[in-house]
Parts: sequence; structure tokens; C-alpha cells
Amino acid sequence: MKRRYITVDVFTDRLFGGNPLAVVLDAEGLSTAQMQSIAREFNYSETSFVLPPQDPGNDAWVRIFTPGQELPFAGHPNVGTGFVLGRLRPVPSGALLFEERAGLVAIRLLREGPEVIGAELTAPEPFSRRGHVDPALAAACLSLRPEDVATERHQPGIASTGLPFLVVELRSRDALRRARADHAVMAGTLPSHDVDGIYLYTRDIRPSDGDTQVQARMFAPADGIEEDPATGSATCAMAGLQAALLPDADLDLSLTVGQGVDMGRPSLLQARVIKRHGEIVRVHVGGTCVPVMEGSFELAGAPDAG
Repeated sequence: MKRRYITVDVFTDRLFGGNPLAVVLDAEGLSTAQMQSIAREFNYSETSFVLPPQDPGNDAWVRIFTPGQELPFAGHPNVGTGFVLGRLRPVPSGALLFEERAGLVAIRLLREGPEVIGAELTAPEPFSRRGHVDPALAAACLSLRPEDVATERHQPGIASTGLPFLVVELRSRDALRRARADHAVMAGTLPSHDVDGIYLYTRDIRPSDGDTQVQARMFAPADGIEEDPATGSATCAMAGLQAALLPDADLDLSLTVGQGVDMGRPSLLQARVIKRHGEIVRVHVGGTCVPVMEGSFELAGAPDAG
């Protein structure tokens, strides 16, 4: 049977910016191995597959694959898939609910008049911190000097709202620009912390960075992602960490995050964190999207889609 797909650029308002995503519709009947092969063929940082929900009260069961593996949750695939489905079907409530391995992911459609222009997700898990990594080792993972890593506010550490990342603050925009993934050091460091990716960020913003509070990059070569142009799940983890570090017991934190600038695919992510009574209640990330291509491919179905 023919299976439809639509590609979109996520976290951007212009064609060929942001993070590309392939959304495979009509995915029912595909096996896990077939989905992995299709994701490898598209060779984007992620490809999402839309299946009928297991609970008819939800809108879709969404499976997300990098070129190397399936993920329990990811940011730009949810934002992009919400955008695509919001444009394909009537959604009077403006809200969608996706089933994923990490749990239920709530999506709010962003509109300009009647037109759907993007989406915002609510992270499926509470914010958590899961240990630290020596700053010198984190710097080595990024081909940087130990003094490039900022440790005054927090040590390099594992943070998650559904998908864990090693989150590293850098002292300068220059250090962020110079960073390169050292595959050997990362391969010897990250698996012992149950993470695949490093999210590095700086609050040292230059005029050329526009109206942002944070500039970031993300490397995950073990997943087949040398560098990701925009990483919503990691942005959620970083934003949750920023809110947790602030002394306010009650806080509504908004952050505008730039990513992908240094690889020629500028992206803009809008993060929101709600903190009440000293606890992170919800973390959101969203942005605008642009449709790019659509088409179909022939692939025999498999009896087991598990």
C-alpha cells in the first residue's frame, strides 16, 4: 500500500530553517524494523510515525525514530506532528493528545487567525536531575578547555523531562561556537549515565543572536545525529533546570532559545516553565513550523507493528 508523508521545518518561520522532520502518515502495519529503515532513509534527526491511538480517547499513537534508534519522547517531532495533524484535520479544541513510550504528550496548536502555524507541547514527565559529570570530562566531550565550562550556577549534569541529556553551561558564545563532538570521549562517558546526547548552552548573548536569552547546540552522534538544529526535549530539560536553580517558590519562566545558528539552520524555540511551591509543575516548548514537501512511498506492510 502507499503510505503518505509530509516533511516540515520545525521551530522556524522560513523555509529551510529550523529542524527538518518527516511525518509518516498511514503507518499502521509497519514493523519496528521497517520504521527504523524508513527513518534511516529520510536521514533527518527524527522521523515520526502516526498510528491509531490505543485508547480511542486520544488522538494518535506516535512513534519517533532517529536514524539509529527509537526514542521514548522528543520535542521537534511532537511539535511538527501536531502542526501537520492540525492542518490535516479539524481540531476545534486546538488540543491534541499523543500516546508515546514516555507517556501522554499534550499538544496545543498555535494559530494565526484560522491558520495553524505551529504547536506547543507539554513535557510528559516531571523535571528531574540525575547526577553530575566532571566539568573537565564534559569539556573533553565537547573538544573544549575545562575553563570554557561554567560551574557557578550548576555542574554539568543529567536533566530530563522525558528524555535525559547531559546539560552543560558554557561561559561564552565563542566557546559554544568552537565546540565539536569528540566521539571517542562521548562514547566512553555518556552510556554510563544513560544518555546519548549533550546539550550545551550559553547565556552570553551577542547582538547577532537577536532577541534570545539562551543560545544552544546539541550533539548525539550515537543516535546518528552529529548535530541537531533544534532539540525541544533538551530545551525542556534546560528550561526546567533554570527554573529549579532560581530561589522563587512560585515562578512563570519564559525563555527564547536560539539553536542551529552555528550549523546554518537557525531555529527559535519558546520554552515555558511553571513552578509552584518550589516544585516544577509543567514544562512546555513550542514554535512555528513551515511545510516543505509531501508525497508517498510503496512498502509492504508487516503483520506485527510492535
